[in-house]
Amino acid sequence: MSKKFIAFITAAGMLAGILSGCGTNGNNSGNIGTSDEVSSKETEKQADSKETSSTIAGNAEEEILFWHSYSEGEEKIFQEQVLTAFEKVHPEIHVNAVRMPYEGMDQQLITAVSGDAAPDVMRMDITWVAQMAKLGALEAVDGMDGFEGIKGNALESSMVTNLYGGNYYGLPLNANTTVAIYNKKLLTEYGFSQPPETLEELLAAKDKADPAGEKWLFAVQGTYNWAMLPFLWTLGGSVTDADFTKASGYLNSEATVKALETVRQWYEDGIIGPSVMGEQPDTWGGMSGNNYGMIVEGPWYYSSSQEAQDTTIPALLPSVEGRSISIIGGEDVVMTSTSKHKEAAWTFMKFLMEDEQQLAMSKAGMIPTMKTAMDQVDTSESPYVEIYMEQLKSANPRTPSAQWPQIEETLNQAFELVFRGEKSARDALDEAAETIDELLAE
Repeated sequence: MSKKFIAFITAAGMLAGILSGCGTNGNNSGNIGTSDEVSSKETEKQADSKETSSTIAGNAEEEILFWHSYSEGEEKIFQEQVLTAFEKVHPEIHVNAVRMPYEGMDQQLITAVSGDAAPDVMRMDITWVAQMAKLGALEAVDGMDGFEGIKGNALESSMVTNLYGGNYYGLPLNANTTVAIYNKKLLTEYGFSQPPETLEELLAAKDKADPAGEKWLFAVQGTYNWAMLPFLWTLGGSVTDADFTKASGYLNSEATVKALETVRQWYEDGIIGPSVMGEQPDTWGGMSGNNYGMIVEGPWYYSSSQEAQDTTIPALLPSVEGRSISIIGGEDVVMTSTSKHKEAAWTFMKFLMEDEQQLAMSKAGMIPTMKTAMDQVDTSESPYVEIYMEQLKSANPRTPSAQWPQIEETLNQAFELVFRGEKSARDALDEAAETIDELLAE
């Protein structure tokens, strides 16, 4: 056994422990199944699939294994339109697409790579890429033929999520973000004929809200980073420098401290509702109950309810000095370092970036990451998507770091301590910046 492989096993075990203790907030969901039993069953499922693949593949000369966590509806479109189109253009390559449970999928990859049973290509959460790249589980793709053209056509903030150690380890497959969603009834009551463009305009209506009667101007979903960062960024704050190398001087800058103090003061003044502290009404219930004039939420809010499209209006986050900055979510597509079919894997990855395939998956609710595809999305049946695509143009990524789970936890704890009045914004962010500096240096 090589020293490199032993190092991978050791690092993988450490990361698996970290991942098992960290959750995600707000932007992803999947089937439950993280136990060793589930992992074992998935391995058996792949083995069975491989045994029958020669029959399925027809005259294909090469087969690649693709892991994904598409929902049933998404998978149907992927299988019937994208895969069918790929194998028509590339009959020499058969894609064995295996649907995996989202929960625990990262740990299953670690196990699979360790056991030489990993997929060739995988669709994974954008926050996992740097972690897996550090472990040596992924193949850098920035030297591949056609990479620069794809990079130039991609949303910059989505592309950055594939960055680790100066190299790119994947391609941005689909994206999501959050936007302002206004309650039509309360918007009128608060004196607006349309969503306000600036935060100053929105806050000017604060005296028309009635916290005592459980009607607030707007709501912040929680104190965790997915909910807080869009407000902090829009107010002028930051987490790290532009190269994601240090937090000191950025997370604890005067601008970020002031931004966090501002959001907390909104809570103290009754401008935002109790959802920020995890209390009722929550954001969704508060919208349907006419408690909140505005919430900030992702496109899944609309895809889950036709009523939402009838009773609310989506808009860009109200701006401050021209800034309207939300947060990037989504999935990237990566190639594993253990793949024995790297050329075929890259051919498939490039195909997924083509406009036709991005547009096919947009019918399943996937927002494209390629600019040329975004320009062609048909939003006639889902007009709210237009706002999300526009907001994505100015959205920021979370720090692309192999230490993201610990960074996320550090940010969440700092924000919560401030809102609970246990620490000042200055002290909490000074301590968090120091901790994150150490994590980024690892």
